[in-house]
Amino acid sequence: MINIAIDGYSSCGKSTLAKALARTLGYIYIDTGAMYRAVALYALDHGLIHPDGTMDKEGLINALPSLHIDFEYSKDSGQSDVLLNGVSVESRIRNIQVAELASRISQLRAVRNKLQQLQRAIAQKKGVVMDGRDIGTVIMPDAELKIFMTADPEIRAKRRFEELKAAGKEISLDEVRNNQAIRDYEDTHRTEDPLRQAADALVLDNSALSPDEQLKLALDWVKKKSKQAIEV
Repeated sequence: MINIAIDGYSSCGKSTLAKALARTLGYIYIDTGAMYRAVALYALDHGLIHPDGTMDKEGLINALPSLHIDFEYSKDSGQSDVLLNGVSVESRIRNIQVAELASRISQLRAVRNKLQQLQRAIAQKKGVVMDGRDIGTVIMPDAELKIFMTADPEIRAKRRFEELKAAGKEISLDEVRNNQAIRDYEDTHRTEDPLRQAADALVLDNSALSPDEQLKLALDWVKKKSKQAIEV
C-alpha cells in the first residue's frame, strides 16, 4: 500500500477521483475540504459570523478544542459522512455559503493547525487517499503518489453549476463563476499554505476526461508508484 495525495482547484473532481481510488483499492479516503466546511458550519450555527459578514475569529479559535471531526462510513450513500461532534453534517456542508466561508476560515493558522494535526495522524497509516489543497506540499509531502488536478475554468464552473442544480440549489452560472474565481484567488494567494503544485506531482487535466478515464489514468500511476515503492 502507498499513500496518495490529491491537490488542485475547486470543482476539478478531486473528491470524485479520491473516492473512486479508495473504493477500487480498498484504501481509506479523507476529505480534508469537508473538515474545513464542518468548522465553517460550526461558526454559522454558533453565531460566530456576524450579520455584516465579519467573523468572530477569537471566538472560533477558543472553540477549536471542543470541535471533534471524524468520518463514518454510510451504508446509504456508500461513502464516508462527516461527523461534527458526533453528528452527521454531510447534508449541510455542501452548499455555496459554507464553501465560501470554509475558504475564509482555512486562512486562519489556528484552524489549519488543528485540522492538519488530525490529517497527519491519519496519514501515518499507509493506504490513505487524501484530497485538498495542501496535501502533497504540507500534509503528506512523502506520499508515494501526488496528483495535481486542474481543468478549464469554464468547464469547472459548468460542472459545479450542474451539481448545484441537481441538488435543487437556485443559483446562476454567473454566480458560480464568480464564486469559483474568488476561491481560486484566495486559495492561491493566502498566506497560510497556499494551493501550489508539488514539484514531484503528476498533473491530471480532466477537461476532456470522463470519471472512468481519469480513474484509469490514476490507477496506472498507482501501479507504477507501488512497484517503485516495493523495489526501494
